[in-house]
Amino acid sequence: QVQLVESGGGLVQAGGSLRLSCAASERTFSMGWFRQAPGKEREFVAAIRWSGGTTYYADSVKGRFTISRDNAKSMVYLQMNSLKPEDTAVYYCGASIGYRTYWPIGQAEYRYWGQGTQVTVSS
Repeated sequence: QVQLVESGGGLVQAGGSLRLSCAASERTFSMGWFRQAPGKEREFVAAIRWSGGTTYYADSVKGRFTISRDNAKSMVYLQMNSLKPEDTAVYYCGASIGYRTYWPIGQAEYRYWGQGTQVTVSS
């Protein structure tokens, strides 16, 4: 059982920045950030592989968000810059187990989830 704990959410004005953190009890193959706005499906934001640190982003956040990891601390981060009101959502980190040759962007690819952290961007 992998335990994930997110932190770092909050209220920020449009154009501002926030950094989310996800503490993992152990490292799996890859980690992902997802978000869910009210009334919407949970959507993929970014993913990273523990080994090598390669990353993948949704088009909606590419160039604004950066996912990174600290292997020694088993931490994954999401640096969010140039935030927009449409980025408002609950952000979740997920752990995907097992080797994959493709990037896991579907919820079903992730076995473990954190409790989520609210990000609110005001206009």
